[in-house]
Amino acid sequence: MVELPLEYLNKLANQTVVISSLLGGFSITAVANFLVSDLTGRLAGSIMKAAIIASFAFTNILMMTTPGYPLEVTSSDLSTVKIIGVIALFVGVSSLIVMLALAGWTKSTRMGWFTTIIGMITFLLVMVMLT
Repeated sequence: MVELPLEYLNKLANQTVVISSLLGGFSITAVANFLVSDLTGRLAGSIMKAAIIASFAFTNILMMTTPGYPLEVTSSDLSTVKIIGVIALFVGVSSLIVMLALAGWTKSTRMGWFTTIIGMITFLLVMVMLT
């Protein structure tokens, strides 16, 4: 496996923090809409939790790879944090896709099929981009 330089990890973490923040903001908006519409479910809460975990993990990487960090950091020090961050980000994005795919079913069967098909296509595209 290729060991990534700390500078690259810093830039990657910076971008991922932005993505996680946007995901968290979108999740909060979705949860607010669910609260207003009296829909209940654990999916929206799971999305927010995953986005928060991903954001925290990558913020930790960002701080540890910034020049001037007071402790010595090697790539092996970051491996656990990277794994947690990537898994949390993937769970957050996947949960958001599932939530959007299922949202149409609250309106009508036709809208439900449409959002489900778009959700499946989106999930497949995300999986293709990850490989």
